[in-house]
Amino acid sequence: MDGKVAIVTGAGSGIGKATALALLKAGYRVVLAGRRAERLAQAVQESGAPASHALAVPTDVSDPESVRALFTKTRDAFGRLDLLFNNAGVSAPGIPLEELSVAQWRRVVDTNLTGTFLCIQEAFRLMKSQTPRGGRIINNGSVSAVAPRPDSAPYTSTKHAITGLTKSAALDGRKYDIACGQINVGNAKTDLAARMADGVRQANGGIAVEPLMDVENVARAVVHMASLPLDANVLFLTVMATKMPFVGRG
Repeated sequence: MDGKVAIVTGAGSGIGKATALALLKAGYRVVLAGRRAERLAQAVQESGAPASHALAVPTDVSDPESVRALFTKTRDAFGRLDLLFNNAGVSAPGIPLEELSVAQWRRVVDTNLTGTFLCIQEAFRLMKSQTPRGGRIINNGSVSAVAPRPDSAPYTSTKHAITGLTKSAALDGRKYDIACGQINVGNAKTDLAARMADGVRQANGGIAVEPLMDVENVARAVVHMASLPLDANVLFLTVMATKMPFVGRG
């Protein structure tokens, strides 16, 4: 994988940061994208990678112009793109569905779904025109793409939609040698999931502590998906804390 180029969104923390560092270790040149410039710079410094291998680009994936600039800077710096990991995501407050504001709904949809679409669109444009042609796109779906938690309508809706977007991109990318797959993550130990250790609401209304797994497990899974030749694709992969209450929900 030496010399290949990757973009990781949401790379300033959590799954995105762990994956960006793992890709750098695997020999990729990596563009780290995220909203917080200081977090991106810290991740680059932590990686120990030379400036020729790691590039931090502050990006708002919900903004088409910002996304376009991200891919332009990637092309200008490295000449091509072999891997896009669509990881950037947000959630809404865990409150009853009827109490959510339209603004809260739109923030999640704009980042999780529209942001992923915008990045896929720009990746298609670059990957189909480069030589050698093609590349790979991996979307972070979350186990919420399969089963919801209580009070999670915006997040769950976007992650279900990501599954449809993944399938569409996998189909539409064939003619350009672009492979698209999805990783569904359950209870990786990140800031977003830290509340699981304190107890979270279950489908039966009770509160239960849920086990967490090391985020490095997700990073290794993404690197594995990325390591396949373009004539093979992991369409869907689930990596989760073994004992989390996911299998059997409902």
